[in-house]
This record gives sequence, structure tokens and C-alpha cells, in this order.
Amino acid sequence: MGRRDQYRAELRGFDPARWPDFLREHSGLPGPRANIALAEAVADEGELTSFDRLISTDDEYLVFCGVLGLGRLLATATDARIRADVEARLRDHATDARWRVREAVALALQRFGDADLPRLLELATAWAARPHPLLRRAVVAGVCEPRLLTAPDAAARAVALCERATTGLAGLSAEQRRDDGVRALRQALGYCWSVAVAADPAAGLPRFQALAAVDDRDVAWIVRENRKKKRLARLL
Repeated sequence: MGRRDQYRAELRGFDPARWPDFLREHSGLPGPRANIALAEAVADEGELTSFDRLISTDDEYLVFCGVLGLGRLLATATDARIRADVEARLRDHATDARWRVREAVALALQRFGDADLPRLLELATAWAARPHPLLRRAVVAGVCEPRLLTAPDAAARAVALCERATTGLAGLSAEQRRDDGVRALRQALGYCWSVAVAADPAAGLPRFQALAAVDDRDVAWIVRENRKKKRLARLL
């Protein structure tokens, strides 16, 4: 039994109202890494009321767990109104000032993609059409996950998302680029291109290589960072 399954068994052993204390005790924080296995177990075992309880605490790790749980609800909901509500909530959390909460959104989107990849790609395209850099950060980080990009159409969509986000970033003024959200987007693009291109080199590599001709300092940084990634370096 893995750690995630062990945590699931423990969580089933007591009332969800008592989960916050257990999560704080086993969060791994303060420390270099939060306990992702425990957060995944919470998402597996919880329901909307328990996720809402965690999110309402405003404790960053507890909110992380609750937001990740919303990803499971989005993946399993059959009622269109519930799906729309959960999607809207995730979209709001994608622009949270706390980076762990934003990361929970990306992981939640990956859960959604595991269950229904075409719907994730539709959602990602819709979010990427909005100008907010953190929404674009959420979708490129969420979609650019190797296990989701085994089909050529998914890989092509990931490349298109990276391309759109990079073009949008390059169109911003110097003042706009000092925004923390823009910096977070740039950081994500510094590795997401390599994931997308490695999934379908024939289609993705020419579009990535075209970035080298763009006269923009941030785009040049994105190109350099991706070239350092082993998955892309062996293709170049």
C-alpha cells in the first residue's frame, strides 16, 4: 500500500470535521515540500462540504487540499450546473496570490484531464483566451503533463497553448511584465514548452525553434530554459 492509500484509510477513520488538525500535523510544512500524497488522498475521499471547510480556513495547505478536491468534483460531476460552478471556482483560485493554491488548480486540471481530456482541452482553450496571465499559467501548467499528451491532438493543443501564452507575454509592456502574475507565467513557460514539444516533436519543434527569431528578452529566456531540459535537449 502506497502513502496515498494509507492516508485514504486514515482519513476514512474519523469525521471530516476533524481533518484540518490531521492535515496540519502531516502537511510537511514548514519545509521544502508540502505533502502531496496526503492532499491527493483528501481529494479522493472528501466531498464538497469537506472541501469547502478546508478552503474557508484560509490556511494555505488546507486550501491547497480543498482546491485539489474541486478537481475531482469537476472530473466526476454529471450535472452541467455543478460542473460550471466548480469550473468557475477553480478559475477564481487560479488567480490566488498564494503559489501553492495556484499549483493546486493546475493539479486539479490534470485530474480533470485524466477523466475527460477533450473537456480539459476545451476548458484550457477558453481560459487561455482570457488575458489574465495567471489563468494562462494555470492551463499551460495543467495541460503540459506528459501523461496527458500521449495523443497527437492533445500534444498539438499543448503547443498551441504555450504559443498563445508566449505571444501574449511578448506583447506586454515593460511595466506590465513586473507583475507577479506575469512572472509566474514566464516561469511556467520556462519548462512547459519542453513538455509539449517532447510529446510531438514533429509538430512542436518547428514552432519552438521559431521563438529564437523573436527579439524579446523574456522569450529568449523561455527558449534558454527549455533548452536546458533533457527531454528537449536530446531532440535539438
